Amino acid sequence: MPYFVYKIIPPFKQLEQLQNFETFKDASSYAKTQRAAMQSGDKFTVKVVFADDAFKAEMLLTEEREPEPVVGEDY
Repeated sequence: MPYFVYKIIPPFKQLEQLQNFETFKDASSYAKTQRAAMQSGDKFTVKVVFADDAFKAEMLLTEEREPEPVVGEDY
């Protein structure tokens, strides 16, 4: 399965696939390079996702997840 690198643009999580790689090391390196090239006014984020194909990668990036609990918080 490939690793996909996406640019995520708020406010509606618009996705732009930047690249895909066969290894995490290559995908991570590329994502770090993209993040380092960002200007101070840029409002997007760059993320790496592991998925079968681009469609599944986009589904993972757009799904709403419950926030993680804060340490020490009672339930």
